[in-house]
Amino acid sequence: MADAVPLPYLEIDHFLETATGAQAIATAIELGLIDTLAAGSMPAASLVRQLRVEGAGLDVLLGLLQGNGVLARDVDGSVRLTDRFAAALAYRDLLDAKLDFLRVSVPDFLLGLTDLVKDQRRFMAQSRLFKAFDYARAAVPGAENTERTSRWVRYTTALTKYEAQACLDRHDFSRYSQWLDVGGNSGEFAAQVCARHPQLRATVFDLPVVCEVGAAHLRERPEASRIRFVAGDARTDPWPEALDLVSFKSMLHDWPDAEAQLFMSRARAALRPGGTLLIFERQRMPLADGPLPYSSIPMLLFARTFRDDAWYRSRLEELGFTSVRVQQLTLDTTFMIIEASAPNVG
Repeated sequence: MADAVPLPYLEIDHFLETATGAQAIATAIELGLIDTLAAGSMPAASLVRQLRVEGAGLDVLLGLLQGNGVLARDVDGSVRLTDRFAAALAYRDLLDAKLDFLRVSVPDFLLGLTDLVKDQRRFMAQSRLFKAFDYARAAVPGAENTERTSRWVRYTTALTKYEAQACLDRHDFSRYSQWLDVGGNSGEFAAQVCARHPQLRATVFDLPVVCEVGAAHLRERPEASRIRFVAGDARTDPWPEALDLVSFKSMLHDWPDAEAQLFMSRARAALRPGGTLLIFERQRMPLADGPLPYSSIPMLLFARTFRDDAWYRSRLEELGFTSVRVQQLTLDTTFMIIEASAPNVG
């Protein structure tokens, strides 16, 4: 049974359960309505003038937002944000990231579900989402590639910023000093762990452009001096060795089974005897349990490659890992934290 985690940032998804509700919020942000009302209530007539929109059109938008619990009208006719939505705006970076990737992924779902079911290779070749997550561009430095890579790194960073807390609360990082985070993206996960554990030094291994974006992301963070970025291809380039901890955070589902197994095998070789492998991943989505919210569409496009804990447990044991332990928890989807020990020599 997965542990349901009552984290406040999950409140964002309440407002993204339907297509109409989510798109109304996206339009309200684009027009400046959300930021205007965040400063205080305002009569609808004043909003028409300030936002330079047509009154009849604004009425449609205000109705959609009110129906979604974003807005309320006071007795004098003024419009204001509800307390619940105002509280959710504390996680504005996450809201913006989710709305951005819904724009990219929803057309893939509407126009490409048949290909996703029938021919994954064809689906990926035509998918806007997988074009956005273009690892080939992330391997070659350059201004355009940096701009494109930055967009999806902002999305994954926003997710990691809030997901990391659940792993920090359930895994003891105090026993490590040398840590490698493979596919560590912007270094957000490493930064949060290092902020809590001052004895820890981390290496983030990722593609060159991702490392460039990540170094910029962490530049002002106090823990940045204990985090280094190593650029390379984790399939073929050398890894650091004699490590206390190797982790994969939301990374292995990006790869077919053969590559995922290769990464776990390389992790074993990089760990000191008795060192720890940590996998923090989304689990296979429970698609048959009921209708999915609109906000789940980006993750649904990865549904074919999410695995269950039994798959990981079996492969880890084949590689000689011991003391395999699995924790399940529910965030926006079901996650798992898998811990395993590298075999001792002799």
